[in-house]
Amino acid sequence: MITHKPSTSAQGNSLRVRLSAITSSLALVISALVVLTSPQASANTYAVPAAPTITKAYVTDAGIRVRFNPVSASPAVTHYVVTGGQGSCPVVVPATTSGSVRLPILEGQTSATVNVQAVNAYGFSPAAKWSKTFTATAVASTITLSSGDNIGAAPAISSQFEELPTIESMNLMKFDVSTFGNHEHDRNIAHVQKVIGASDFAWVASNYSSLEPLKSGTKAAKSYVIIDRGGVKVGVVGMNTDETPEVIFPGNLDYTDASGAKKTLQISASVAGVNQAIKDAKSAGADIVVALLHYGWSENADGLAKGQLLDLAKGIKGAAAVLGGHSHQRYSSIMGTSARYGSTLIAQTPNAGVGYNRIQLCVSGSRVQGASLDYVTTADLKGVTADTAGAALVNKYKDQLVTKLDVKIGQVSELFPRGGTPAVERAGETPMGNYLADLMRKELKTDFALTNGGGLRDTFPAATYKAVDTTYKRPAAGVTGPFDVTLGDAISVLPFGNSVAVATISGTQLWAALENGVSQHPSGGRFPQISGFKFSFDTSKAVGSRITAVTKLDGTAIAKDAKTYTVATNDFMLYGGDGYTMLNPSTAKFPGKLLLDILVDGIKADLAAKRVTQTPKADGRITKVG
Repeated sequence: MITHKPSTSAQGNSLRVRLSAITSSLALVISALVVLTSPQASANTYAVPAAPTITKAYVTDAGIRVRFNPVSASPAVTHYVVTGGQGSCPVVVPATTSGSVRLPILEGQTSATVNVQAVNAYGFSPAAKWSKTFTATAVASTITLSSGDNIGAAPAISSQFEELPTIESMNLMKFDVSTFGNHEHDRNIAHVQKVIGASDFAWVASNYSSLEPLKSGTKAAKSYVIIDRGGVKVGVVGMNTDETPEVIFPGNLDYTDASGAKKTLQISASVAGVNQAIKDAKSAGADIVVALLHYGWSENADGLAKGQLLDLAKGIKGAAAVLGGHSHQRYSSIMGTSARYGSTLIAQTPNAGVGYNRIQLCVSGSRVQGASLDYVTTADLKGVTADTAGAALVNKYKDQLVTKLDVKIGQVSELFPRGGTPAVERAGETPMGNYLADLMRKELKTDFALTNGGGLRDTFPAATYKAVDTTYKRPAAGVTGPFDVTLGDAISVLPFGNSVAVATISGTQLWAALENGVSQHPSGGRFPQISGFKFSFDTSKAVGSRITAVTKLDGTAIAKDAKTYTVATNDFMLYGGDGYTMLNPSTAKFPGKLLLDILVDGIKADLAAKRVTQTPKADGRITKVG
C-alpha cells in the first residue's frame, strides 16, 4: 500500500504498497493515503457523477462477478472503478462497459467488500457498496511519499525550530521518499542541506539543472528512487514547480559548486527530465513508477478540469500514478486509456493535513490492472489512538514554545478568515489583507501599501496554533468574539520573517504590479492586498490587460504614467518574489522592522488603549468585474 499524505504546511502526498498475486501471477497493490476529495463543480450544470447501483455481486471460480448499472453525468463518465476494498485488486473499465465486471481475487485473499465508483473529469463519485462482505483479511506493507511543501509557511511549532520538527515527524511516520516543493526553498541551500541530512527518507528531483548542492554527508537527492517491498520495486520520480524562483526569496537557489564557481539551480517547466527519470528507473528494475509533481489542479469550468497538474500529466509517459500539490486544492480522476500506457490515476491533496486519499494500484508484472481511490477525513480518524512517539515529539517542542509564544497580545472582535475555495486572500479583498496593509501604510507613512495574499498563512486567531493557557477565549463551536490572540497566532499568520520596505514607483509600475497580482486569479499567492487606493479587475480579459481602473480613495484616477508614489511592501516582493519585478528596489529604504512587527505592534496598541481590535469589513478597495 502506498500512502500519499499531506504535509504540515503546503502539501504533500503518500502511498501504501500491498504485495500478493492474482491467482498465479505476482501483483502489487498500492494504497495511497492522499488528502483529497472530488473537487466541487464551478457551475450547476457540472458535477462529479452520482454513485452507480450494484445489482449483484457473487463469488465464482474466476473471481467475484460484479454487475452494476452505469450512470450519466456532466461532464460525461469516462471510467468505472470496481474494487473489493483495501487489500484487493481494483479494476478500471471504460464508460462503455456493459456493467458486468470480473473482480480478481488475490492469492491468499479471503475477504472483499465490493465498491463501484464512476469517474469523470471532475472526480470520483461516492462509492456504491454491496451489502454483503466476502470474509477475511489481507496483509499490507506501506510506502509513504510526499509531493513537496513539507516545510515552510508552517505553524510556529515547526518554523521556530528551523522546520526540523516536521522532518522528525516524517521520520516517525516512516516516509520513504519526497520531492521538493517551492517551500522547501524558503530558506537558503544550506538549510535544504540540513533538512536532507535530518531526513531518514530519500529526496527526488527530476527537473533540476543540478543535484550537486542537494546533499548532506552520504545523503543526497536523486533523479529517481526505487523502493523494494517484498520483491516488488516501485520507482519514484519528482518534479518541483518552475514558479519556485518567483515565489521564494531571491538568492535561495544560489550555491557554490565543487570548483568554487557561483551557480543558481534552474528548475525546468518541461516533463522531459521526469520522463527520462521514469525510463532510468525502469531500466534499473522498477516494476512501476509513481510521479510526484508539485503542481496543482485549479478549477472545474465548462465541463473540464483545468490546471497545470493535468496539463503536465498528459505529457508524462509510463507513470502508474501522478500525485500533485501546490495549489492547496483537492482533486482526483483517471486519465488516459492508451494501449501502451493504460490509464493513470491523477490525485492531489490540499494542505495542512485535513484528510488523505487512500489509493490502491493493482499491478501484474509491470502493468497496472486497475486503480481505486477513497477519501478519508480527519473526522474519520477521531477514534484512532495517538502514536506515543509522535505525541511526545509534539509535546517536546510545544513546551519550548509556551513561554515565548503563548503570550496574549490583544483581542479581535471576530475571526479573521483565511482559505476557502477559492482562497479569500488569493481571490479578493480580505480582512487581514486590509488590516495589515493599512498598518503598513500608517507605520511607514507612504501613499500606498501592497502585500501578497499568499503571505497570509492562517486565520487570526490561528487554526494551527493551540493556546496552552486555557483561560484565553478562542474560536470554537457556539463561541463568539471577541477572541484573545497571542504571539503564536501572529507568527502562524506571518511565518516567513519578511522585512518591510518603502519604495518609490510610478503609476505605470503600479499598474504593472497589479496586472501581475491578478494574473493567476483565483489561486495565485501573488494576489495583492492593498491600502491607500482602489482598483478593479476583469478576469474575462487576457492576462496583462485585466486591470480596468486604479484610483485614489477619493476616486481620483491614478494614471499609467511617470508620476511617482511611495509604497510600503515586503522585501520578498520588492526583490521580484511572486513575479513583482517592477517595484523599483534601487529606491528602497528599510526601517528595520519585520512585517510581523507591524502586525503585533498594531494589535498591542489597541490592547494598551483597552480597545478590542475590530475585524475589518470589505470597503470596496478591490472590485472584481466582468
